[in-house]
Amino acid sequence: MSFELTPELRARFEREVAKYPAGQQASAVMACLAIVQQVQGWVSQQAEQVVAEYLGMPQIAVHEVTTFYNMYNQQPVGRYKLNVCTNLPCALRDGGKALEHLCGRLGVEPYGTSADGRFTVQPCECLGACADAPVMLVNDRRMLSHMSAERLDELIDTLKAAD
Repeated sequence: MSFELTPELRARFEREVAKYPAGQQASAVMACLAIVQQVQGWVSQQAEQVVAEYLGMPQIAVHEVTTFYNMYNQQPVGRYKLNVCTNLPCALRDGGKALEHLCGRLGVEPYGTSADGRFTVQPCECLGACADAPVMLVNDRRMLSHMSAERLDELIDTLKAAD
């Protein structure tokens, strides 16, 4: 799959770069990657190269950002990306069990996408709501707390009904 810098994409990148002082265009790398993901649904190596060239950065520096933050999808994902926190506080309060339950219910391994293409399930790093464990994030936007097996089942049923 190729990725090219269209005039529309260039204009969006330019708006982000303009927010930073001259010579500091690399500061817009996260915003540019977010734009790529909005357009393509994930950040491919080709897209990383386009961003690197546009911002005047080494491609490895862009790749380091893409791989450091779990909000950037490094492969195509389902319509619903379900990130379950498995860091120690959540793990101690059944975060691992929540991940296992979701995977079992959807018939996937961690980082896998369901056969119907709707759901991608993956563990993630701390979401900053340790007291509400286990917690999860839906599509990098909606945080859910106290996710018991029953609440996870309700979530899946609700998302399936929404399609």
